[in-house]
Amino acid sequence: MTGAPAADLTAPAPAGLRATARIRAAADGRGGTALTLLAGEGPLALRRTRGEETAAEAGVMLVGAMSAPLGGDRLGVEAEAGPGARLLLRSAAATLALPGRGGEPARYDVRLTVAEEARVRWLPEPLVSVRGSRLRVRTRAELAPTARLLLREEQVLGRTREAPGLLRSRLTVTRGGRPLLDQELACGPGAPGGWDGPAGLAGHRALGQLLIVDPDFEQAPPAAAVLGEFAAATPLAGPAVLVTAMAPDALRLRELLDAACLTYGW
Repeated sequence: MTGAPAADLTAPAPAGLRATARIRAAADGRGGTALTLLAGEGPLALRRTRGEETAAEAGVMLVGAMSAPLGGDRLGVEAEAGPGARLLLRSAAATLALPGRGGEPARYDVRLTVAEEARVRWLPEPLVSVRGSRLRVRTRAELAPTARLLLREEQVLGRTREAPGLLRSRLTVTRGGRPLLDQELACGPGAPGGWDGPAGLAGHRALGQLLIVDPDFEQAPPAAAVLGEFAAATPLAGPAVLVTAMAPDALRLRELLDAACLTYGW
């Protein structure tokens, strides 16, 4: 009989952290929402909070337990709202994308699953792309036909008077199994030419988007609109609207997106 081969102790360990935070919410049958799964890993710690809109909403705060993502890290958040559940997801502070020792890129994946009559609000603090970092962000949302979603993304390119790192971000949303939105952006050194030119960010260092998916829009579709000098609302081919905005800093960007929320009753 031949034994199993000995482990190669000289082989290099995989670079970076691997961690996924998992959240599951379900209607509790009494008009509220229960958190049936709340499991953090590594730098992704989770804390229960109160919802802000109604007593039916459960809240979760994502708290960074250490500096991440660094180059080479693979981090993820998976959240699922069952039928009729109400879930608010926030982060306690901005996320800093930092360079690693070997220059490897980092990944941050978010997956949201929203069942029939459920509602999720994904409202993290900004992502700051630090000089020398390389980060790819992938956000996927899978919605049932009667689900509701409010999703906010904010990116800040570099700290004060700092050049940004390379940031690639993709957002994919399906509703009832059909594509609703699929878009990608790239900013920073190594991104396609023109990202910072007059047809791109035109010197702005904060950019963001607000996606609202609401079945009520089927009866009263939102119209395309200019919401400010550097903010616009675009109706999607479905009961949804996408607001995109640019600003000189994170504070002004938040003001634009908060105003858009009020415009559409969220």
